[in-house]
Amino acid sequence: MQILSLEAILLISLIVIALVIIFVDDLMTAVVVYCAFSFITMFLYIVMGAPDVAFTEAVIGVLSTIFFIMILRSIKRKTK
Repeated sequence: MQILSLEAILLISLIVIALVIIFVDDLMTAVVVYCAFSFITMFLYIVMGAPDVAFTEAVIGVLSTIFFIMILRSIKRKTK
């Protein structure tokens, strides 16, 4: 019963994080929140008993976050 409540909390937090990513105005903030999404997803895979998928999610999450930050730093953005 305790694991089900932990999974429910993680799934609700994934929904909230996804909504924050959608509605945030700053791209760098969206990338950082995406990193949190990846971390919560990795933790959910560990709780569900899939450490190999969790490891893959961690690697892909870190690499994509680094890639997104490099791209955002290389483009010129207009300020309001």
